[in-house]
Amino acid sequence: MSIVYTLALIVASLITLNGVPSLGSSFDDKIYHIVAYLCLALVWGLYFKYFKSKHLFLKLCFAAIFLGFMLELLQYLVTENRTYDTYDLIANSIGVVFGTLIASQINIYKLN
Repeated sequence: MSIVYTLALIVASLITLNGVPSLGSSFDDKIYHIVAYLCLALVWGLYFKYFKSKHLFLKLCFAAIFLGFMLELLQYLVTENRTYDTYDLIANSIGVVFGTLIASQINIYKLN
């Protein structure tokens, strides 16, 4: 599930998405970024639930934020209709942090 979600996120980040429903705010795009990266961190965090490493969630955060940065960079370098946006990267990072926190709390609850 984690790999499939990651691949879907990569593809969705590099293609032109038409017809994305509006949430009725001026920052819909950022909400979508937060949710997408929250889910990314959550699925990977739940996958790693049986590993007993204190630094695993920190590594997960770093890897997911790095993926977001690389995808933003690739949007700038290889796509015609997508651009690099620092605010997208910030939204991605917010989603990662919240997703990691949720996953770690779920894992603590399930292991106790």
